[in-house]
Amino acid sequence: MEKLLENQVALVTGASSGIGYGVARSLAEAGAAVVLNYHSHAEAAEKLADEIVQGGGAALAVQADVSDPAQVEHLFDACRERFETVDIVIANSGVQKDAAFADMTLEDWQTVLATNLTGQFLSAQAAVKEFRRRGPRAISKALGKIICMSSVHEVIPWAGHVNYAASKGGIQMFMKSLAQEVAPERIRVNSIAPGAIRTPINKDAWDTETALKKLLQLIPYGRVGEAEDIGKAAVWLASDESDYVVGTTLFVDGGMTLYPGFADNG
Repeated sequence: MEKLLENQVALVTGASSGIGYGVARSLAEAGAAVVLNYHSHAEAAEKLADEIVQGGGAALAVQADVSDPAQVEHLFDACRERFETVDIVIANSGVQKDAAFADMTLEDWQTVLATNLTGQFLSAQAAVKEFRRRGPRAISKALGKIICMSSVHEVIPWAGHVNYAASKGGIQMFMKSLAQEVAPERIRVNSIAPGAIRTPINKDAWDTETALKKLLQLIPYGRVGEAEDIGKAAVWLASDESDYVVGTTLFVDGGMTLYPGFADNG
């Protein structure tokens, strides 16, 4: 991969598994020093950090709960202590607590919103403050880049997952409103909305032939996405190659948002 992010520092929240893990790896391959945030699973985050360093890059694993303002402050302090600043923030941390609506507990509702939406608010707010503090850097046309990790479920309803879908719908307007506010400072804010990506969190949806066949009915392009697909999109959105892209959600979904169930009923 071309070193589009050479000499830049990227922070990826929720980087110990799944999409965050893949994005962190792609950013490192593109030349960025990477801070890998994790809430749990320290071993996986530290292993990836070691791999990046052994490959000639720079990386640091830092534990923090992004729904806690004090821990987010600690996370950014660790970035500054090790790398002096941050140029790119990928607000990726997310959880699911699925239940039928009538059975969903308030705790499950609040837990998902706290991580998926409040966590992005806190991470992005800390990023904006850091970009303003350190000012422009010659390595990037933008003062700083924020990428929110959304989902196709910011537009596709998802019965049995109202907390998750509500959090992702919230990310859509959070991202756009923030982008509108800070774009005059040359801070670029965008989102990536993955479709079905092969990660441990949705293993039941692709791990058997029957499940995979059912899932592929929702994907016109005929394959399940990989974390690398999201990583490549993140590298592009974080680089000067996309410098005129502001306030946009990039759907990386194999066509899932084309609503394939309507293909024969147009």
